[in-house]
Amino acid sequence: MKKVIELKNINMSFAKKGKFLEKEKAIHVLRDINLDIYEGEIVAVVGESGCGKTTIGKIITGILKPTSGEMLVEGENIYRFDIKHFFSAREKVQFVQQDSHAALNPVKTIAASLSAPIKHHYKKLSLEERNKMINDLLLKVGLNPPQQFLDKYPHMCSGGQRQRILMARAISLQPSLIVADEPVSMIDVSMRLSILNLMSSLNKSEHISFVYITHDLATARYIAQNGRIVVMYLGEIVEEGKIDDVISHPLHPYTKALIAAVPTPDPKIAKQSKEIPIKSMDIGSLENRKEGCVFFDRCPYASEECKKKIDYQMINNTKVKCVKAEELDK
Repeated sequence: MKKVIELKNINMSFAKKGKFLEKEKAIHVLRDINLDIYEGEIVAVVGESGCGKTTIGKIITGILKPTSGEMLVEGENIYRFDIKHFFSAREKVQFVQQDSHAALNPVKTIAASLSAPIKHHYKKLSLEERNKMINDLLLKVGLNPPQQFLDKYPHMCSGGQRQRILMARAISLQPSLIVADEPVSMIDVSMRLSILNLMSSLNKSEHISFVYITHDLATARYIAQNGRIVVMYLGEIVEEGKIDDVISHPLHPYTKALIAAVPTPDPKIAKQSKEIPIKSMDIGSLENRKEGCVFFDRCPYASEECKKKIDYQMINNTKVKCVKAEELDK
């Protein structure tokens, strides 16, 4: 399959400033991230708040530039492009934000919000052609009839409708990839399934790849049921594989603990999952992250060898960053 995006050895640091600090301190948020996104697939990125999920999403969309590493778009390093080529490549990757209130201009109508990117990128379109395109976009995302929404302002739409409008704006540039950052976390539970189904439909009909960022394993499993899951902890990918394989047969102790903490209606999975006796409920700190396993301080199986630098290993087509994964799998 064709690769849409390749992240190679991505590291990201942010400067920590404060009047009580003697000097500016760099916080190493992402460490040695390697991730490939293929054409037409859905990848769910899962982890606790602060693990670096959104930072990865912003790097993929070009909003943030990593401290080191490469991002390849269709095989070319995007950071070696000139400005014009860079923005042209960025158009292929769109971002759907978590907060639809903040993402839409409150003083612009829905028609104006959707029209802005179309005007900028499709300058040769006539007013009639542009209006037809906006109507078609609203129909694609399930807002029917379109005329009912064109003159509305964001506050006049429900949370689910605003998320559909964000999706319409994202697909207006015909992207090959959409990064959706917690798109259903701020809408009613009853509406979440319809948004997930919309993403799945766009994935199939428009052949758009999705990176779905979430802390909710249930929605991750639903949206990426034929795709992959990437489990993150403290700025590192600790496990990656096909979603059914990872959820039914987790290898990393953190993934095991994450899945064991979620009630499941499936008795087969419920029987397989065991409660992991985590040593501490305190989430580790990025400032004090050690060279070895990022889960060391909380892992019940940790030993001296876990303090050393850990490499990934492949077990049953799943990539895992744990020296004891094979031993614990027996």
